[in-house]
Amino acid sequence: MPENPMDLTGLRILVTGASSGIGRETAILLSQLGASLTISARDEVRLNQTRSEMSGDYHHIASFDVRELDAIPAWIKALAAAQGPFHGLVHSAGIHRAAPLRALNATALDELMRVNVHSAAMLAKGFRQKGCRNPDIGSIVLLASVAGLAGEPGISAYSASKAAVFGLTRCLAVELAPEGIRVNAVAPGFVRSEMGDRLKEMLTAEQFAAIERNHPLGLGTVRDVANGIAFLLSPASRWITGTTLVIDGGYTAH
Repeated sequence: MPENPMDLTGLRILVTGASSGIGRETAILLSQLGASLTISARDEVRLNQTRSEMSGDYHHIASFDVRELDAIPAWIKALAAAQGPFHGLVHSAGIHRAAPLRALNATALDELMRVNVHSAAMLAKGFRQKGCRNPDIGSIVLLASVAGLAGEPGISAYSASKAAVFGLTRCLAVELAPEGIRVNAVAPGFVRSEMGDRLKEMLTAEQFAAIERNHPLGLGTVRDVANGIAFLLSPASRWITGTTLVIDGGYTAH
């Protein structure tokens, strides 16, 4: 039987935002592929729900608020000291804010950048610390969005935060390549998830129908995105770094 290049057996991976949506589905899939997971989010009750759906027994829950930027490197160091160094990091924690420019304020803008961009940089900083990352394998996957590639009204701040992830990914990939760490991102289109449901509630039926029409292959699922994340963590992507994998059902093909 041929070797499975997507096999993650023996790899330890930290997943943020694992209490719902893409983060939860990613944790479930990675566990099915054999990885040992540390899953994180603010809500420990919901993390336990994620844990109950995962395969295997060698997983840990570590509730944490990624808005506590300066605490992130020490937090990762403590996790690695207690559980062993990580082979991979998935930063799925993020927030979405839809507001027209006239309603945008500095507080909302700061929070979007803090959670979606600044925490990603600090997580990467923590991951590369001595003893925190396995010296043989290192892969970081960040969550961007097609919102950072294609303009839509009412999401300028969110779009800016996700566009910033593209630049962060490219620069970190070049900087960390000498250390054997690959850095990539995924950019999902509209997927059926809790965050997607909240956005749907903010739109009229006509607006949502237009979004559906703009995805030639239809709306995606959280598993569609998790599959891409798993690929970027796996040995199958060993020669890929600094790229953003667009998973959008053809949205950006227009």
